[in-house]
Amino acid sequence: MTQPPTYPTPPAGGQPPAAGGFAPPSGPTPQGYAVPPQYAPPGLTPPPGYVGPPRPMVAPPALAPNGQPLASFGDRLLAALIDGAIMGGVAAVLAVPAVLIFVMVMMPDLTATNPDGTLASDPFTDFLLPLLALEAGLFALIFALTYVYQVEMTLRTGQTVGKRVMKLKIVPFDPTVALARGVLAKRWLAHQVGGSFIPGFSYLDGLWQLWDKPWQQCLHDKFARTVVVKVAP
Repeated sequence: MTQPPTYPTPPAGGQPPAAGGFAPPSGPTPQGYAVPPQYAPPGLTPPPGYVGPPRPMVAPPALAPNGQPLASFGDRLLAALIDGAIMGGVAAVLAVPAVLIFVMVMMPDLTATNPDGTLASDPFTDFLLPLLALEAGLFALIFALTYVYQVEMTLRTGQTVGKRVMKLKIVPFDPTVALARGVLAKRWLAHQVGGSFIPGFSYLDGLWQLWDKPWQQCLHDKFARTVVVKVAP
């Protein structure tokens, strides 16, 4: 007859062994027994000496000879657009009424006829030439106003309205020299004359600062020896 299996007797105070095994030892942990390291979720307790991922290097802003930060291309572009909108509005206020008045005054003479039905006036000499003279006068007037705006109104602070809005300022390349009327007149001549009479010059002039290093000057800045800087609010 088959005898039933026998199991070891559990020690006093211990837990019964699992089926087919032995009970774990009771009492204190024997000397030399290493406790396994506890797992800590990442991000909660960084290991000693951990300084985090390396941060990207940020290049310091380019500085003008006087130590102020140079104006960025975006700021200068927005300032130019503001100034252009102002001068465009002034030109429209002057030109539109002048042309309308001219047409209203000249139209009766253009439609007048002789007894034989022919026109009493010559459209070329009586309309086209006076219209071209009017346009030339308007161009000269607006050209003069740009001088007043870019030179005379800018002389005291070194800022047009657009540059004031964008916190920019025109300063001489030489920090020991004060901003003078002649310097601003050179900038105006290079910018206005070149842009008005040389095809594509305005675009080349404005984009030149993108690759001009280290001073980020436009062509009219180089001609007048000026730089444009960012000023504190």
